Amino acid sequence: MTKKYIATPSRTKELLNKYGFAFKKSLGQNFLIDVNVLENIIRQAGITKEAGAIEIGPGMGALTEQLAIHADKVVAFEIDQRLLPILKETLTDYDNVDIIHQDILEANVEEVIQTHFHQGQDIHVVANLPYYITTPILMKLVRDQLPVTSLTVMIQKEVADRMAAVPNTKSYGSLSIAVQYYTEARVVMNVPKQVFMPQPNVDSSVLKLVIRKEAPVQVDNEDFFFELIQASFAQRRKTLRNNLNRFLHGKFEKQQVEALLEKAAIDGARRGETLTMEEFAVLANMIYQELPKS
Repeated sequence: MTKKYIATPSRTKELLNKYGFAFKKSLGQNFLIDVNVLENIIRQAGITKEAGAIEIGPGMGALTEQLAIHADKVVAFEIDQRLLPILKETLTDYDNVDIIHQDILEANVEEVIQTHFHQGQDIHVVANLPYYITTPILMKLVRDQLPVTSLTVMIQKEVADRMAAVPNTKSYGSLSIAVQYYTEARVVMNVPKQVFMPQPNVDSSVLKLVIRKEAPVQVDNEDFFFELIQASFAQRRKTLRNNLNRFLHGKFEKQQVEALLEKAAIDGARRGETLTMEEFAVLANMIYQELPKS
């Protein structure tokens, strides 16, 4: 049975030759050729026969096929028109798959969910994401507050580590906090280069993001909260005091910034990477309340 699957080197090569398909570097195309890895991703995602799945960038359908076997319904977004006839062939045995030829960043995903899935259905995003556009895709999906339970995605290991990082680590930064504000993030497996065709130049990991029902901290203004966090990491080697003085220049004098830090019980000599999300929330709320109102 296994050799019939799309995710084998021989079947992938056969399809590449049949359709004269050439990988586009600009689309970050690396196809998975190991069924065991795919089945592990399905397990980590918690896919059941009652669940719906959304995939981004199905390629030739290697992951799509496994989702079709294990889920109730699969909707996959594919931007590359050349792959549509290949997907039509490879997924012909599965009547629970719909392919949408659209850029996920331009799609109305909520509308797609309402159209293709049952109301109240448990829905998971599962994807082998193109590395060059991982962050914009994930941030769009979590910020849009879609009715999905989780996102389980294969991404560049370095980015996965950053998204799941905790304070006082080299990987921790504004991206860690942005992702963890909306989700509970965890790296669930590392994946060797050898299971891709062509092999990427970087290592890969599978990151699982479970959507939070409510934010872990209360903030007065989300935009300002995230702006302040980005500013705090603008120059990682500089102190929080230095980064904030630069960010708040023209709004507060240096002594006022120092007073706000003291009021928040945060030492300005610390670096951004040492602050927890809770500390950033306290600081952001305090500064936001004191901002000159125009």
